[in-house]
Amino acid sequence: TAALIWNEIIREKITNFIMNQSKEQRILNFVLQNAVRGDPCSVLDTIDKYCSQKEWAMNVGNEKGLILDKTVEEANPSVALELGTYCGYSSVRIARLLKAGARLLTVEFNPEFAAIAKQILEFAGVQDKVKLLEGPSEEIIPQLKKKYEVDTLDFVFLDHWKDKYTPDTILLQECNLLRKGSVLLADNVIFPGAPEFLNYVRNNPCFQCTNYPSHLEYMKAEDAMEKAVFLG
Repeated sequence: TAALIWNEIIREKITNFIMNQSKEQRILNFVLQNAVRGDPCSVLDTIDKYCSQKEWAMNVGNEKGLILDKTVEEANPSVALELGTYCGYSSVRIARLLKAGARLLTVEFNPEFAAIAKQILEFAGVQDKVKLLEGPSEEIIPQLKKKYEVDTLDFVFLDHWKDKYTPDTILLQECNLLRKGSVLLADNVIFPGAPEFLNYVRNNPCFQCTNYPSHLEYMKAEDAMEKAVFLG
């Protein structure tokens, strides 16, 4: 926690003031200068390098990224949803694994993050597979069927505000966006933690859960991801 406060609040604010730009803009600039255009893996490696060596950032990271990769490959989604785009790291990670004709809808509330993510998605060459939706998740989820022509979701990655995991999962159910076999994967369920979500899915007969212990991105703090398969 102390390391996060130092990285996220004190050091970041000082650096932002000195350089007159945000950390997210610095991540984008590092990608544009060092990664290979059109190569998603190069973009991911470059972001991981920056965030592990220069400034910590809340991407899913390379260790938990492997759990995300495995889950996406197993789900083999035609339509995927990501809640919390940030700079586009996990969007690139998911999009590079999608089969031909599949699509990822990613939701980001912060307009600055969304603008940076769009540039990173384009640079990685995955923009044709990803549609970035700006706004609050609780407003966008009910629009998915009519406005974005989603029947049901095969895979959902939850990586936004932790207190939204449970209400958004319930909203996905109420909007009939989950089918039997739909896979939900939630990040940061230990740190900073999503106890309400874990309690909801683990005690709900509609879900079959698996926990994947890991570490907080770019740190040694214990964390985990939770997979919840919707049983209908």
